[in-house]
Amino acid sequence: MAELTVFGYRTGTSLLHILDSRFKLACLILISLASLKAYIPGLSLLILLLVFAIIHIRVSFISVLKEIQYFLILLTFVLIARALSTPGTPVIEFMGLTMTSQGLYDGILVCGRLGTVVLLGLIFVSTTRPSEIKAAVEWFLTPFPFIPAKRVATMISLVMRFIPTILNQAKETADAQRARGIENRKNPVYRLIKFTIPLMRRTFEDADKLIVAMEARCYSENRTDPELSSGKKDWIALLLVICLCILIL
Repeated sequence: MAELTVFGYRTGTSLLHILDSRFKLACLILISLASLKAYIPGLSLLILLLVFAIIHIRVSFISVLKEIQYFLILLTFVLIARALSTPGTPVIEFMGLTMTSQGLYDGILVCGRLGTVVLLGLIFVSTTRPSEIKAAVEWFLTPFPFIPAKRVATMISLVMRFIPTILNQAKETADAQRARGIENRKNPVYRLIKFTIPLMRRTFEDADKLIVAMEARCYSENRTDPELSSGKKDWIALLLVICLCILIL
């Protein structure tokens, strides 16, 4: 059986665990928006703080790197594409391809912003129960009359619960293929197809089973949500996040 993924709730007693989910969601949005406008010095400070936060909630950073290894490969391709496509001062020239200093700077900037958002999401889902996420989303959407707050919150909660399942299935599928000697196939397209089709099939099958189970239990979005309560620590955390956003900008 595959190991548990880091993209799921983990019980704990850290400060991030005991904060109100509404404030954590607000902080997530503020930092995400600030990171999209920040530059390399601000992003470096923010990523360093996020690494310390991951250590604080007792999540193995090595496990995080293993979990996002394919995302890191994607960021590498993004960096190379930016470095080759952005005009500027040449840094490296090889076989008619030229990497520029401006392209490398833009690539590092884009990769840093994307990585920041991923780390923020990891910290948020690792310290917040899906039921609390549902309650927080519903609380924020309730003032808007034309948005079905309960339905949207329920859908988001189900997505949060399903992401670890999909990642575990991906690990199980990869392990099963390695056991059958898929690595002997040198064609990456063939390996990708043989990995994607079983994964998608199992994901849709599990989604159908979940729907049938919910219908059999007369599940609806009108459920009793956990009670949300805020205190001084939540407002202090929000104030510190606002100051951090101003600093990195």
